[in-house]
Amino acid sequence: MATTDPDHRDAEEATAGEDEDTGAQVTPLVKLQEVAVTTGEEEEDAILDLKAKLYRFDKEGNQWKERGVGTVKLLKHKGNGKVRLVMRQSKTLKICANHLVGPTMSVQEYAGNDKACVWHAADFSDGERKDEFFCIRFGSIDNCKIFMEMVQEVAESQRMKDENKDASAAAGLLEKLSVEDKKSEEKAKDGGSLDAKEESEIEHGKTDADSKGEEPVSST
Repeated sequence: MATTDPDHRDAEEATAGEDEDTGAQVTPLVKLQEVAVTTGEEEEDAILDLKAKLYRFDKEGNQWKERGVGTVKLLKHKGNGKVRLVMRQSKTLKICANHLVGPTMSVQEYAGNDKACVWHAADFSDGERKDEFFCIRFGSIDNCKIFMEMVQEVAESQRMKDENKDASAAAGLLEKLSVEDKKSEEKAKDGGSLDAKEESEIEHGKTDADSKGEEPVSST
């Protein structure tokens, strides 16, 4: 039985259209080529990976501003052993913190909240170096303690590494000075005596001088 209801007729036509398969090959108008994307983390190992919320202190407004909710990582470079702190927002993956954990970096508890801590850092998340004051808040006290202990451990290891470099450089300098002093002493000892070659040259020069100074013998 045919129907004159337009809504019912449109529904039947839509269903028929969905079931119809012409078998035609549909070629996309635009072809997208696969592009290799690198994040800079390919040569790094994650030694810490925790969810948290990050804040940055706005000096002009004199207040804390939220940077984002996401995952904070400590990444150790496979080659040089340097460790950097990186945090990305969960949905957009936007970087909201990116800086090295240096030997002078110190993390302290945030007053009034056991789940949060603060620190200063020279950050590069905005594409240029900026001295920032960060605050990070975790979902539990344990995670906050783990973060603080790990950062302090990394900072201490970097400090020891720098001290070892300074000690090695100082030892090398002392060794170089010692060798130079030894050479100077040996040279000073040998300064009062002449070697065979020098004595021969001097003696030869003296003989020539004596020969030139002799007066010819007159014949009588």
